[in-house]
Formats: sequence, C-alpha cells, structure tokens
Amino acid sequence: MSASPATRLRRLLSAALAAGALVGAAAVPAAAHDDDRHGHRGQHSSIVIGDVQHDGRGRDNRALNREWVEVKNIGRNAVNLRGFTLTDQQGNRYRFNHLRLEGRSSIKVHTGNGHDTHRDVYQDRHHQIWDERDTATLRDTRGNVIDTESWGHRGHHDNHRR
Repeated sequence: MSASPATRLRRLLSAALAAGALVGAAAVPAAAHDDDRHGHRGQHSSIVIGDVQHDGRGRDNRALNREWVEVKNIGRNAVNLRGFTLTDQQGNRYRFNHLRLEGRSSIKVHTGNGHDTHRDVYQDRHHQIWDERDTATLRDTRGNVIDTESWGHRGHHDNHRR
C-alpha cells in the first residue's frame, strides 16, 4: 500500500528539517573559536587586543605613558570589563576596575601614572612593562583567555591592527 501525498509531504519535510538541524549543530563549534595569524582568541568574544605601543624608552611618566596596549570592543553592545586582566610574559598584571567599554570603542592601558578616563587607563607603574618581544594576554573574570597578541617574535608582526 502506498502512502498518501500528505504523508509523503510530512516525511519529506521532517527529513529536510532533521538534515538542517544536523548541519546547524555541526557549524556551532566552528564559530566558538577564532584563531588568526597575529594573535589568538580564546572563546568567542567581542573584546580583543588592538594596537600595541611598546616603545616606552625611559623611566619618566611621559615615556611610560607612551607605552600602552589597546583593548577594543568590536561588538555593538557594551561590555563590563570589571575583573578582566591584562598580563605580559613576565606576569605583570593589570586588573580592570569599574570599566564599561561601550560597543565599537576602545581604551588604552598605559603603563605610567595618570587619571583614568573613558579612553585611557593607567597602571601607575614606575618601570617599563611591555618589552620589544612580549605577549599581551587578556583574560575574563574567570581567568579564561579572551585574546593574546605577540610581537617581536619570529613569525609575528609588530603593532598589528584589527
């Protein structure tokens, strides 16, 4: 006995929906990670490390404030960075406090002393942090790596731009 046209249509529609669900489920893990040739992004995030200025030659505050790492929000929505950390290879760490980074904006984390604004924050350090060969690592409040940027190493580019 042959199935009715309505039954055949329901079966065909069910098969098509099941196939679409399988394809969609397989695509999700690929979007969860994003590796590029300059740095490494851990979990999918709109927060990334942007430009790096590591040429803070000298010990005075003006020279130290010419040394910075830019943190960018490439998404549309604001992100609370409170508790996020930015570290170098030697373990120097800056912890963000009470900072909401608006969508499609950035902030520079300077090494020296200054007054924090919505565009610039200061680590209040008295010595250079970012070396000619270094890696900046941005972590979320749980310690998960959000993004890394290396420079001065073989195969990496200085001051990469996103």
